[in-house]
Amino acid sequence: MKATHLRLGIACTLLIGTISACATAPDGETEPASDTEAAASSPEPAPSYSPESRDLVQADIERLMEELSNWGRWGDDDQLGTANLITQEKRLEALALATEGISVSLAHPLIIETAVDVPFPFERAILALPDPDEVPAFRGGVSDRYEISYHGYSHSHIDALCHILYKGKMYNGYSQDTVTAEGCTRSSIFNLRGGIVTRGIVFDIPRLKGVPYLEPGTPIYTEDLEAFEEMAGLRVRAGDAVFIRTGRWARRAEVGPWAVSQHAAGLHASTMPWVRSRDISFIGSDAALDVVPSLVEGVDLPVHVLTIVAMGLDIFDNQDLEAVAETAAELGRWEFLLVAGPLAVETGTGSPVNALAIF
Repeated sequence: MKATHLRLGIACTLLIGTISACATAPDGETEPASDTEAAASSPEPAPSYSPESRDLVQADIERLMEELSNWGRWGDDDQLGTANLITQEKRLEALALATEGISVSLAHPLIIETAVDVPFPFERAILALPDPDEVPAFRGGVSDRYEISYHGYSHSHIDALCHILYKGKMYNGYSQDTVTAEGCTRSSIFNLRGGIVTRGIVFDIPRLKGVPYLEPGTPIYTEDLEAFEEMAGLRVRAGDAVFIRTGRWARRAEVGPWAVSQHAAGLHASTMPWVRSRDISFIGSDAALDVVPSLVEGVDLPVHVLTIVAMGLDIFDNQDLEAVAETAAELGRWEFLLVAGPLAVETGTGSPVNALAIF
């Protein structure tokens, strides 16, 4: 279905994922991003955009689903979406950004205790322990098992393009019927097994506004994004990965956990034409990207729907952007080499991820 033909009603379904249950690779699985250079050149350049009103209603989201769509842009069988924008040349350009030898993790430490923002904490079990009553063996060892339900507002992860559904369809028009008990037979996280290597940029919105963190429910508008570009002296280019810092983890450390799923600072849906116009390859934040409540009556997570379903733009959720923002401020540069490798889970709806910012 081409972008001009996308007219659908609003509905959003989150597929809850865990690190278990992987089936055999589905027929026709798209190769990882590193093997898809032929598709990377876009036949349709990203359009210029007109500023969107902040006063949006459901009908506006439906309109934006059509206007911002990348369906068919890289072919009717595409399962990579905006990851196609990361070409060999883009990777080499990004590699040149590693000039200081400084590597910073964007992953928040996995939380093992239940809290209002962590309904499903990370679980692990030690499977083997040295016996203190026995003489130490020549070769000993220990092992453990992990269990994690990573979608939501707790753990650092990346969403696959099959994670969000809109009126029964996912990115590029694939039906929800392609999702089975074994997982996603189309647009799964397995398509990103070649890794993500590109130019990353952290947008430190609290620093822009002169505060340590944004209060929950604070919307970020296009004017904020453009103001940060001006302050940082840079511009987002095609194929870049953009990370929006709201200060969620700094606030949590200071005042304690709160129900992030009900109140979170984040992007307002009116920023989506700007995102589409810049041809961003990946986007993320320290919460789940959307401002919550959405400020669009009757529509939950409109940013998730517009990015993942309409644009084919994967989201990094719950990234810890405190250290990378501090490093960027110290160095006076907000761009870096981004390297990330999701788990190669066939049919997976996403993956826990430890993304690295390398300066």
